[in-house]
Amino acid sequence: MSADLPQDLAVDRRWFLSRMAAVWAAAGAGTLLGGGLAAAPAAAHGGGVWETAYAKTIRRAALDDPTELTISEAAAAFRRRLLRPVDLMEAYLERLARFEDIYKAFLWRPTDAELLAAARRVRIDSRSTPLAGIVTAEKDNFYTKDIPTTAMSPVYADFVPAYDSTVHSRLKAAGAIMMGKAAMGPLASGRARLPDGTATTVNAWTPDDIRYSPSGSSGGTATAVAGRLSTSGTGTQTGGSITSPSQAQNLTGLKPTFGRASLFGIVPLTFTRDHPGPLARDAMDAAIMLQSFAGPDGNDPRTLGMPPVPNLVRAATVYTHRGRPKVRWATTVGYPPDFLSGANAETLPMRQSLLDTLAAVGCRVEEVPYPAEWELLSGLSSTAGEATNMFLPFLRKDVSLFADRLPGFLNGMFRSSDNYMKMLQARYQFLRLVLDQVFDKCDVFLTGTVFDGIGLPLIAFPYGMGVDTTTGLPVPRGTTLGAPPFGEERLLAVVAAYQAVTDHHLRRPPDPTGVAAGARAFSAPYKVPPDYDASDET
Repeated sequence: MSADLPQDLAVDRRWFLSRMAAVWAAAGAGTLLGGGLAAAPAAAHGGGVWETAYAKTIRRAALDDPTELTISEAAAAFRRRLLRPVDLMEAYLERLARFEDIYKAFLWRPTDAELLAAARRVRIDSRSTPLAGIVTAEKDNFYTKDIPTTAMSPVYADFVPAYDSTVHSRLKAAGAIMMGKAAMGPLASGRARLPDGTATTVNAWTPDDIRYSPSGSSGGTATAVAGRLSTSGTGTQTGGSITSPSQAQNLTGLKPTFGRASLFGIVPLTFTRDHPGPLARDAMDAAIMLQSFAGPDGNDPRTLGMPPVPNLVRAATVYTHRGRPKVRWATTVGYPPDFLSGANAETLPMRQSLLDTLAAVGCRVEEVPYPAEWELLSGLSSTAGEATNMFLPFLRKDVSLFADRLPGFLNGMFRSSDNYMKMLQARYQFLRLVLDQVFDKCDVFLTGTVFDGIGLPLIAFPYGMGVDTTTGLPVPRGTTLGAPPFGEERLLAVVAAYQAVTDHHLRRPPDPTGVAAGARAFSAPYKVPPDYDASDET
């Protein structure tokens, strides 16, 4: 195995514990955020970071249908002159014309002519990043200059930002072309829906039956990527909104360590639990996306003083030993007792196969018991009214704007300062518990979304197919790995090795056959600005 060490072994975990305690305290005091109105410049990455980002082989089926290409494959095809960025864009636009009325993945898009013109302007040369000419979907809570950003809520129905989010700015600088603003749960809650509660976006795996949720508030992005309407996309996670739709739609979603990527220019839900991250087709694509927009940003103090972003692309590059895929670093994968004992007849064989395959690629796989007080502390470390605090001016102005989100926000208004302090204390104790009694026994841990509140990184990925009990339709099944602070390299390396010997992530959902059951026409609460120029997206 590779002799170099991943970053999670080089960072003092007590330092991260102290840092997160400071972030929580600063948020409570209302002193956390600062910065100006201009997005930070793109992260400076030398050419070496992209060295292994280009696929060595490109699947024949993907060349026949460019919407099947991963970022890595498309970038390699561009370099080898097998495909032009405009060819890729044309393929996506053809699918959008046929199926977007059913998927309802987007709230806003440039015109086809503007997108094609933007693709034609892309020039692939030695200075290009792998994202040059790649088509992305961005969740509608990422600020986009002169383009509506509504968080799919009447609260922001008329909001048109004067500047880009740092994430969007850096993706543009890397050469990505935004296909559009993806639908989302209103104010980052639940599935995409209208103010009256009517669901809109469908899950790409059940396009003709709207009952099966795209899952999580980043569901529009997930549907766009899984439904082959974009190559990759961005989402945000406060309580599972990257990992959950990734599991539900056969994607690889990466929630980075808190502070690894800037939250500047993103409609906030909380100051202490929000995380931007990619929803992608595989580990390599997730690495390319995060590599492009991670790093310090003077507009977001939460990103400052952090360890430098390592070579995530290299971590996601399949490592081989004697010609066989192996995990890059000696890694112990921990799983909790209920991972197998709590599984049902459908998921038990898949979960056991997952553990067996991880062992086959060189991981040490061990059961790790939950520490005492796990359930209590993980349950107490909730948002505890943080979201309400973010939206108090809007609540005081017009509560009707919050539609079906109102009860949750009102509940936060009745939380006491004592309750908030107890929540902060629970978070501190829970993070210490995880660092001292989970990651002293393993390097990565099969877990759920409980790591959101304590800022640790997570990666979701598919491991099989099952049957939805409501619709009777085949749907993907996935799981989530967590890691210590700054463990993105470790997560990517484990999933890359797993995906090198399995094909779950290569499965493609069925195309829609008709009008989605129960769907109804949806009109966005805004129009395309008359002076919009798609050249801003290149």
